[in-house]
Amino acid sequence: MSEATTKKKSFTDRFLDVVEGICSKLPPPAILFCWLFLITAILGAIFTSTGVKMLNPATGKDVVSQNLFTAAGVKWFLDNMVKNFTGFAPLGLVLTMTLAIGFCEESGLLVAMLRGVLKNVPPAIVPYVIAFLGTMGNLASDTAMIVIPPLAAVVYIGVKKNPIAGMLVGYAGAQAGFSANLMIAGTDSLLQGLTNKAIEAFLGHNNYTIEVTSNWFFMMASTFLCAFVIGLVSILVIEPRIGPYNPPADVEPVKFDELVPIERKGLRISGVTVAIYIVILVIGYYSGLLSNKGQLVGSLLLSGLIPILFIFFSSAGISYGLATKKFKTAIDVNKAMVKQMSAMGAYVIFCFFCGQFQALFNWTQLGTMLAIKGADFLKSVQFTGRAMWVAFIIICALVNIIVSSGSAKWAILAPVFVPMFMLLGYHPGFTQLLYRLGDSPGNCFTPMSPYIWMILSVAQQKYNKDVNIGTLISNMIPVALVLQVAWIIFLLIWSIGYKLPIGPGVGYFLPAGIMP
Repeated sequence: MSEATTKKKSFTDRFLDVVEGICSKLPPPAILFCWLFLITAILGAIFTSTGVKMLNPATGKDVVSQNLFTAAGVKWFLDNMVKNFTGFAPLGLVLTMTLAIGFCEESGLLVAMLRGVLKNVPPAIVPYVIAFLGTMGNLASDTAMIVIPPLAAVVYIGVKKNPIAGMLVGYAGAQAGFSANLMIAGTDSLLQGLTNKAIEAFLGHNNYTIEVTSNWFFMMASTFLCAFVIGLVSILVIEPRIGPYNPPADVEPVKFDELVPIERKGLRISGVTVAIYIVILVIGYYSGLLSNKGQLVGSLLLSGLIPILFIFFSSAGISYGLATKKFKTAIDVNKAMVKQMSAMGAYVIFCFFCGQFQALFNWTQLGTMLAIKGADFLKSVQFTGRAMWVAFIIICALVNIIVSSGSAKWAILAPVFVPMFMLLGYHPGFTQLLYRLGDSPGNCFTPMSPYIWMILSVAQQKYNKDVNIGTLISNMIPVALVLQVAWIIFLLIWSIGYKLPIGPGVGYFLPAGIMP
């Protein structure tokens, strides 16, 4: 495999070298949104000066663009620049979830759980288990991409498989299956915030929003789909291409360490803590405190899910840390929080500039105008059914090769496509779901992700110095392509008869009364 790659590059490798060269010329996300802010301001000025206007079917009023380069525009910007940042919904949501998951990571709970689950797994199902854990790992956001691949490599060695194949399967699960999960993750809250911003900008009020659980049912089922597809492609494609593992003679075999007694004790105490918390939630729900007249939809359990999850993960992580003496005092807990937040600087910068762009895009009403024009076009060509769903998914997948940040892409696409699909009668939660299906699979092979370079570095240092980026990308492309096709088919089957909801109280079409 490595010799053939060295002698002659495949078409795939040559193509991806070109893509990588193009991607390397893109500016960082913060600078990218500065340019988008400027382009939006210029377009708003042009549309305003030319008198372009469109009728918004949602309000029955004409929509006209606004010019930032006027007294009113300058006043708007100066009055709202700070609000655009602090009011940027994903900022608080993601920082909150990162802080909560951080307790589990810093205390060692995540690693201990993975080691406990992965030990003594039969070799035949190892790829599926690794893929499942990688997919579930997005509970910890980017942490899964860092933690799971090295652990998967050790597991693969333990069952006499190539550790590089293990790293790729773990990475594929964490990246390609990033949207799927059995639980609500930070991705749900992040995208929900951007979707609601787009809805508010379109309708002119925030009386109608979607919940963080709007895609939950479909994504729960997708967790098993992702694990199966990634595991199967690993067995049929990745493992044969990577070949057997022949460790150097001077390297000692890697041993899968057993959990020590104090770690087992920590897991028990953490489990008891979580069980008590769940009992409290159940009592709160059935007592009516967290339910909406006995119903889940519209309940405080859903609308307050982020604080509930914050307490859930925080209590699990802190109790484990105290039991294992990783957290001895409140100072240690504080250090854990500081360490997690110190790694969020780049994200905070992204939120500042993305918040400014999104606010301007909404204020100029360019998103609404594009949505109206796009909806009119789709109606005129009668391209509004399942073919349109698939087309939108593919568009998102292609954009994903160049811009790897899911939040960055949705911040750009949501103000346009959410209103557009609403005008066509589709639920915003369903539009968000279509985006997620196109966004996730390509994550595993894009050279724009810094984590694929981290995987390459570890693989070269520990297992095979001849591995190159082409080896990783060429093995990830089949995973992305097969998963993308499988996910689209799964969606089409799920939507037969429009009977299966995609989340609690969320279907495919807008509820009555939202649009006139």
